[in-house]
Amino acid sequence: MPQSLFAVTLVVPDYDDAIAFYTQTLSFTLLQDIDLGDGKRWVRVAPQGSGDASLLLAKADGPSQTAAVGNQTGGRVGFFLQTNDFQRDHNAMITAGVHFEEDPRNEPYGTVVVWRDPFGNRWDLIQFN
Repeated sequence: MPQSLFAVTLVVPDYDDAIAFYTQTLSFTLLQDIDLGDGKRWVRVAPQGSGDASLLLAKADGPSQTAAVGNQTGGRVGFFLQTNDFQRDHNAMITAGVHFEEDPRNEPYGTVVVWRDPFGNRWDLIQFN
């Protein structure tokens, strides 16, 4: 049976703040927002063109999950946003107030720059050669 990556959980401090950032700042699509009761929701967002792959936004519940917000990958870049027009998307993200950790750089595999979402997660914006 063929398989594909469907979703990756991203622990966030608040559903609505995360939805606002990903949909308004980055223009991701809100795929689902289903109330599960007891303050829990099933919230999926994805950039246009990502196929079935999405981020499952999960509100931190308790001290250990709260401590993981922004550090789910131990300080490493854990998320990679691929583009077909690096300059266009980099400029749009700057205009939208996205925090970049560095200037764009050329690597053997493509053009890349590290940025953080408002929750502290490190991302690459990347255009492959």
